[in-house]
Amino acid sequence: MKCADLITVIFNKEKQNPMLKNKTKKPTWTDLKKEIIKLNHSQMISLIKDLYRLSKSNRDFLHVRFSIGKDRIDPYKKIIEDAMYPDIYKDKPISISRAKQAISDYSKATDDPLGKIDLMIFLVEWGNHYTLNYGDIDANFYNSLISMYEKAVKEVISLPDQEQEEFRERLKEIMESTSDIGWGYYDGIFAAYYKAFDDED
Repeated sequence: MKCADLITVIFNKEKQNPMLKNKTKKPTWTDLKKEIIKLNHSQMISLIKDLYRLSKSNRDFLHVRFSIGKDRIDPYKKIIEDAMYPDIYKDKPISISRAKQAISDYSKATDDPLGKIDLMIFLVEWGNHYTLNYGDIDANFYNSLISMYEKAVKEVISLPDQEQEEFRERLKEIMESTSDIGWGYYDGIFAAYYKAFDDED
């Protein structure tokens, strides 16, 4: 992968605030690209090194993009776990948006459909653990879990049969554990599972 393409991905991850208005023209990727192509190899390596040091999310992204290290998916799972099962004694709120962003960031870093499905199911699993341990949450929370579950199911059934089994078992475990939860949560999970899988067990 070319360094300039890599910088494109990292740069595009930074979102500008649409509420900020300035009469002067804001810098764009086109402006930055003009400067990047002037860099020699050594300067490009130095720039990537600075970006690597800048934030953990950049480091995780680069590790996944270049397949460096073992368990490259783990940092993204840690984000999801912290977001969906926060420490209640530290008064930390659930953040479904942060968990979803972790999945999005992983997908941008690498073309790994199995890893993406793993993270999608992982999100629902930890949200499910939270409500089973701490009781009812609210409709938005359950609707978000159902939506992610449905997306995961669609991804799983698109896989070859031999790659579906492990994911299918996890999806079934989620479905079976939700039977006593209200807010239409069990109904939604149940419907999504049995619509996709002809399960006679």
